Amino acid sequence: MRALTVRLAGLVVIQPSVHGDERGFFTETYRHNWHGELGIPPQRQFVQDNHSRSTRGVVRGMHFQIGDGVAKLVRCSRGRILDVAVDLRRGSPTYGQWEAVELDDESMRELYVPVGFAHGFCVLSDVADVLYKQTAYYDAAVERGIAWDDPEVAVQWPLPPEELTVSDRDAAAPRLSEIAEELPFEWHP
Repeated sequence: MRALTVRLAGLVVIQPSVHGDERGFFTETYRHNWHGELGIPPQRQFVQDNHSRSTRGVVRGMHFQIGDGVAKLVRCSRGRILDVAVDLRRGSPTYGQWEAVELDDESMRELYVPVGFAHGFCVLSDVADVLYKQTAYYDAAVERGIAWDDPEVAVQWPLPPEELTVSDRDAAAPRLSEIAEELPFEWHP
């Protein structure tokens, strides 16, 4: 298991060791001490696991939680997605910038998204199962989002807009500039 280089400070891309042969494969997808050594803060305990299934072209996001926030450890157990995180930490040198990582069921790569980032993904395969751990229980009262197609953030989604499917809620999300003053996240070097 090793961490891969990323541009946005705080994000951690983890490449686990996958042991495969003619029978299939085996990999450890989470091990607290190893993940801590690779950059996931050990004080961040995961308390909830989630599983979503989506079809090609579905975009879910860009979601985040206010209050204490929620960190996530995301992987794609079936299919392939482009996973995206946007820095929402006021004062960060990369505020408003995004980073994308392809996650799939072959590489078994994972993305750690810390508190202070919006998170979303686009399904590239016919179907994808996305599994993620999070550091707080889901609470609709603190769930927020920014527009998946905010032109100021300018995420480069991998499929043409006419091939994308977005929920009504995500389609109605505000631009980052419309909620920037309300965000509780601050960057600490």
